[in-house]
Amino acid sequence: MSKNGKIANIFLDERTVIRRSPQVEHDRKVAIYDLLEENVFEPADDITGPFEVHLSIEDNRLVFSVRNTSDVELVRFNLPLTPFRSIIKDYFLVCESYYKAIKSASPSQIEAIDMGRRGLHNEGADLLCERLADKVTIDIDTARRLFTLICVLHIRG
Repeated sequence: MSKNGKIANIFLDERTVIRRSPQVEHDRKVAIYDLLEENVFEPADDITGPFEVHLSIEDNRLVFSVRNTSDVELVRFNLPLTPFRSIIKDYFLVCESYYKAIKSASPSQIEAIDMGRRGLHNEGADLLCERLADKVTIDIDTARRLFTLICVLHIRG
């Protein structure tokens, strides 16, 4: 994969952020680091990267502003959030259970909860790939990291 089909930087709309838990902040940092280290991101429009991607939520829609490294917007697209709501809600609930479990549960209980957490994460990533299919080509690892960041954007005041 050349750098032309790659996210070089990603920005989250932080205007509505409330204080995040240390676990959520850690997940955000890891997702961004991993995303920038390795990703596939090829917009359907005939444009080349590397890209800067600005993610935000506006009017119940997930907005992708894809820009060049000079911060000029090349393409903008959005997705309705409604299809993601139940997965994100369930993902937050399972994550909360997981964070509680790692403090006191048995290894087998933690593993079972983590399997559920990964399953929901994969479901969210698959849905993201499906919804973005006509707008941008991404691989499953990129989708998983983007799904994490979409979840982080949902933590609002």
